[in-house]
Amino acid sequence: MKRIKIGERWIGEGESTYIIAEIGSNWDGQKSRAKKLIDLAKDCGADAVKFQYFIVDKIISREGFEKLKRDFQANWEASVYKTYKAAEFPREWHPELSLYAIAKGLHYLASPYDKEAVDILDRSNTPAFKIGSGDITWLKMLKYIASKQKPIVLATGASNLNEIDDAIKMIRLEGNNEIVLLQCVTNYPAHFASANIRAMKEMGDIFDVLVGYSDHTPENIVPLGAVALGACVIEKHLTDDKTRIGPDHPFALNGREFKEMVNGIRTLEKALGSPAKDLYGEEKETVVLQRRCLRARKFIARGTKLKVLAIAFILRASLECFSQ
Repeated sequence: MKRIKIGERWIGEGESTYIIAEIGSNWDGQKSRAKKLIDLAKDCGADAVKFQYFIVDKIISREGFEKLKRDFQANWEASVYKTYKAAEFPREWHPELSLYAIAKGLHYLASPYDKEAVDILDRSNTPAFKIGSGDITWLKMLKYIASKQKPIVLATGASNLNEIDDAIKMIRLEGNNEIVLLQCVTNYPAHFASANIRAMKEMGDIFDVLVGYSDHTPENIVPLGAVALGACVIEKHLTDDKTRIGPDHPFALNGREFKEMVNGIRTLEKALGSPAKDLYGEEKETVVLQRRCLRARKFIARGTKLKVLAIAFILRASLECFSQ
């Protein structure tokens, strides 16, 4: 049975789905809002909250994007640089928010975008590293993160099998095999026709790892479908108000929707059951109402040779004549 442990929580085969509430940029530059969303994630039944941990000047070429001359992320009201700058997470907030989430019974996760961020997270109570799709080909960074010997949740948006294979090999070279691959479509929002949930299962079979789904569609259909196909991790954006200004609010689930997703997943887990086919407890009495039994159409004397026409095949056997 394939399983890994994130903190004290086992995930994988036979375990409940590990649900990550992606805060993204929805904290809107305010520590109080970050805490509010942590509270909301807890109320919704999430297992973890996740932030993005970058310094904009380390990851964005302002001049490069200005020269690109493309309508990149047309739904963003500000430029790429300004949008990322507004979402830059102050590193001095990390210890406080981490402890706040832990006190709520949540895992505190963050995607590190530079080595300093990796080191800060490694020294903290962060039980795993989430790596965004954009860094799947940054093998040197993957090697560094893998060397910390914590579980790695790796998104695979906009990548092909060769690139995923290279990433997996690099992580395993560091002796780290605690990997979860997330099927992901790098579009915000993503379209249902592009979700390709089946690719998730294919990746699990090819690379012999646990799998999950990082979803950017605006509803909960894809996460439910992913769980039905074997996802052990679901990541979904969470907001308290979809009408707020910001790149992540419009396609995130609000509190009510996120809770419905969590409840749907938990109900689905019960319904999935096990692969064993057997008579279930609640069927033991009702089966006698469904199965046919043999009844004589009229009195038949002992020693009479039975003929088919003398027998009726009817429902509702008595308990005495039914055996299982």
